[in-house]
Amino acid sequence: MFRGNRGIEIKTDDQLRLMRRAGLVVADLLDAITAEARAGVTLRELDQIGRDTLARHGADSNFLEYGADSRGHGGFKGVVCLSVNEVIVHGMPNDYVLADGDTLSVDGGAIVGGWHGDSARTVQVGTADPTRQRLSDVTEGAMWAGIAAARLNGRIGDVGAAVEAYVENAGPYGIVREYVGHGIGTEMHQPPDVPNYGRPGKGPRISRGLAFCVEPMVTLGSADNQVLDDDWTVVTVDGSPAAHWEHTVTCTPKGVWVLTAPDGGEEMLGRLGVPFGPLAD
Repeated sequence: MFRGNRGIEIKTDDQLRLMRRAGLVVADLLDAITAEARAGVTLRELDQIGRDTLARHGADSNFLEYGADSRGHGGFKGVVCLSVNEVIVHGMPNDYVLADGDTLSVDGGAIVGGWHGDSARTVQVGTADPTRQRLSDVTEGAMWAGIAAARLNGRIGDVGAAVEAYVENAGPYGIVREYVGHGIGTEMHQPPDVPNYGRPGKGPRISRGLAFCVEPMVTLGSADNQVLDDDWTVVTVDGSPAAHWEHTVTCTPKGVWVLTAPDGGEEMLGRLGVPFGPLAD
């Protein structure tokens, strides 16, 4: 591992394999939580499922107490962000009881052997409202469009431009600009930023050994947002629901490898006509 231009961390193949282990833990974490996301369950109960899953894998949380100051104050109080309805991101686990028709975004991470994984997905609780389900589908599709635009020696702007174009072509949705994807490795958030908008051919180069997160956040109404008094929870100003999808990815000489997808992204990349690029064990 070394730091390249702009402080970007470049990993060896063996280090990327370790990140894949962390990514598989995150996938299991999200599977376990979303499987129990039903009416009558509290966000605190879902967070406990996340804690139990990390413990079962012997993994550490990269969310718990994130952002705490030197005295241990102000850190995030869960192992996952649980964002309901108008909450875009960073929803704090609490005693809110999920109701039929809620939209829930689950953003989780794990540390295995000092290496980080990070992923998010949005689900509908109980009876899915078609409009909200469409919002989630568009956001997921935009994430995959961004992933599909990534390639060795390409640019981060290629990814953001693909996300933006997908959302704009899908309808009058709002793309959140203040919160973006990011590099990842020995820390959860590293350079470079990976915006959900941009211009092709611009931005940092996608080099071998770079790992980064593609994570569009899309709203049904205006993308204008504000942070609540807890200094974490980000909500839409107009109260419209939001969706959030995220994967950790890297590019190899063979193609794209999605470190937080159980199959490495093989199925979706195949549908999109993008080479699948896992590293051999």
